[in-house]
Amino acid sequence: MKKILIINGHPNKNSFNFGIAAAYRKGAEQSEAEIKEIVIAELNFNPNLQFGYQKKMELEPDLIEAWEKILWADHLVWIHPVWWGGLPAITKGFVDRLFLPGLAFRYRENSVWWDKLLKGKTAHIITTLDQPGFYYRLFFGRPSVNQLKKSVLEFCGIKPVKVSYIGIIKTSDENQRKTWLKKIQRSGTKQK
Repeated sequence: MKKILIINGHPNKNSFNFGIAAAYRKGAEQSEAEIKEIVIAELNFNPNLQFGYQKKMELEPDLIEAWEKILWADHLVWIHPVWWGGLPAITKGFVDRLFLPGLAFRYRENSVWWDKLLKGKTAHIITTLDQPGFYYRLFFGRPSVNQLKKSVLEFCGIKPVKVSYIGIIKTSDENQRKTWLKKIQRSGTKQK
């Protein structure tokens, strides 16, 4: 039985991202997967990596529990909006505080290389946009995807990482949103 962790990075519970998370979960439940969730905005933690990597910050209980869920999962589903080309601040802070040397990766002594400590896991990034996905890729170079997919997940050994773009959100109507939710539910059934 596949173990799926849905990580919702939108700070507003009334956002369409929460509908996407529910649709993915519904699909995954139909395939009898085990499912856990993290709603980053509900966690009690300091999102600021205050000392960089110079001084260790103790992880708050909510971050310890979140990390245990990440280790438990076979497949991570990241859901977030694109704001100013990137991740919401709370989502970026979650990554900064958790994907640390010794937890997610380990630098090798006297080397530029590193060990990827999250090998064997896969991921799916579902991101909402107020522009067409092709436009975000071609004209902006998809910075949020590059950051999360390449610089975080793949850096730590998670692959393959599938990406789905949902948009244009601001001009969408109820029928368009229902179509997107059906597509996401089907994706949850396949766990890709």
